[in-house]
Amino acid sequence: MKREILEQLQADRAEQRPVVLATFLKTGEQRLLYLVGKKGLKDIDPRIGEAARAALIEDKPRTIETEKGPLFLNVFNPPLRLILVGAVHIAQALVPMAQLAGYEVIVIDPRSAFGSIERFPGVQLSNDWPDEAMEKLRPDLRTALVTLTHDPKIDDPALIAGLKSDVFYIGALGSKKTHAARIERLTDAGFEVDDFARIHGPVGLSIGAKSPAEISISILAQMTAALRQPAASASSAAA
Repeated sequence: MKREILEQLQADRAEQRPVVLATFLKTGEQRLLYLVGKKGLKDIDPRIGEAARAALIEDKPRTIETEKGPLFLNVFNPPLRLILVGAVHIAQALVPMAQLAGYEVIVIDPRSAFGSIERFPGVQLSNDWPDEAMEKLRPDLRTALVTLTHDPKIDDPALIAGLKSDVFYIGALGSKKTHAARIERLTDAGFEVDDFARIHGPVGLSIGAKSPAEISISILAQMTAALRQPAASASSAAA
């Protein structure tokens, strides 16, 4: 491995950027492939880009055949992240469940009485407004976003930031009526039908959940489906 590639790979891992190290096995030629905000997919075979994206999503290396022979795609993924907007009762139940599932959890709530260390001990908290917090967090394809407040002033900026990013899951708490009003506001903000298909609203699988714990189970299950079975999950969100 060339020094410059190794140094860049180390920098990417330090910055928690998802990256694929592509190696042509016959020649030893290597390059780093990025799916967001970097060169790497603009000047290569689209099939390689699709395979790299699939490898990152599945968190599993793979080898594909190319005109230059076999290409090994090695995955360097940062930890999974869950950004929760709204330090409510459901968040208190969902945080430990998500942590057990391997997620690094960040709770955003500008209302410091809700987003407090006393209510969320040992959890990364942000009392910034969601648009400011999301800009700092730089959500990517290893990130899930769930909004829980029912307050458009808090939820909508987070949803807008999420829709502009490559997060693999977006969920929004609320009834069908609440979601319809949310879609109207996002339409006014310039988003379209394809964007709305990314939002799971009402959030969570339909399992008859009532309590915060049961709702959290339904959310985490839907997140898992979006991560591991993205095509099926996208169809479910669109429905």
